[in-house]
Amino acid sequence: MSNIRIVVDNSCDISPSIAKELDITLVPLVVNFGAETYLDTELTRDEFWKKAEEICHPTTSQPPVGAFIEAYQPLVEAGHEVICLTITGKHSGTYNSAWVAAQQFEGRVTVVDSLSLSWGLGWQALAAREAAESGRSVPEIIEILDDMRKRSHLFILLDTIEYLERGGRASRLMPVIKKAVGFFRIKPLLTVVEGELKLLSVARSYQQGLKRLREEMVGLAPLEKLAVIHIRRPQPAEQLVEDLSQRLAYPRDEILLVETGTVLSCQGGPGVTAAFCVETG
Repeated sequence: MSNIRIVVDNSCDISPSIAKELDITLVPLVVNFGAETYLDTELTRDEFWKKAEEICHPTTSQPPVGAFIEAYQPLVEAGHEVICLTITGKHSGTYNSAWVAAQQFEGRVTVVDSLSLSWGLGWQALAAREAAESGRSVPEIIEILDDMRKRSHLFILLDTIEYLERGGRASRLMPVIKKAVGFFRIKPLLTVVEGELKLLSVARSYQQGLKRLREEMVGLAPLEKLAVIHIRRPQPAEQLVEDLSQRLAYPRDEILLVETGTVLSCQGGPGVTAAFCVETG
């Protein structure tokens, strides 16, 4: 068995049951509804949206340094080396919290900025775990993750920019989006470049946005991994899975279809459909 253990913040969308099965430690982010504060793991998606509708617009914050120390300490004391992966540091302070906590353990903990979101982070965590189990060293695993990031792509279709603006995590991007959208009900399509959200294009309807999202995926084929991610939009997401399976001749049951967790829902709002892929190396 490997001496390396994986820690990841739970914006990765890996379920607690799978994390437990794979011996991956999840560190929850924090969700705030005014004066009410919850760990991301304390709310189901339905509970989250009920509070968002009844109380106020939710906000998020990174786990405190102490939460990462609590995650690292038993692993280090058991003699393990630790690799911790976090949501992109360009839009969250989570990487900083994880790094500060790692300084307490004299080089036994290596912190990696995934430069991604949702399953862009999740698949890096799974790849790190798989590499560790195969006997790879920490430097070798870091190289594997670097290569994976170079082949990864994430595209996000927004139904509204309200949540992204209120969330405050993309303040540098908002003037660009507002200029492109103007006063029309145009749908922005975002991508992630070096960990930072960028405006890729705009569409005059949600269906046109889905078509552009699909074409982006098809243009990157062949693909090693493929996921469709949504926020309260299961039907368009399911249709996108079917379309991609047919266009790419990609096995339907190998395309991951998930509703993202509460932390990213705070930023995207209802109506998001996204696609993540890793190009074949």
